[in-house]
Amino acid sequence: MNVMKNMEAIFLAAAFLTGVTSVASAASESARVRQEAQLSVQGQKMAVVVVTAKRLTAAEKAAL
Repeated sequence: MNVMKNMEAIFLAAAFLTGVTSVASAASESARVRQEAQLSVQGQKMAVVVVTAKRLTAAEKAAL
């Protein structure tokens, strides 16, 4: 009989624990992924993008 009276408190405690554990496991997963990404980037050269294009003149800018 006491369990039925306290069912709301039991539900809230279970919901709280579920939320806390899901946040904690998500945080540890993102930390692991970040660490693996740092390890994989260190061995590679950095990508460099070179843009070769002429600049617009004042007349061309005004026409736009």
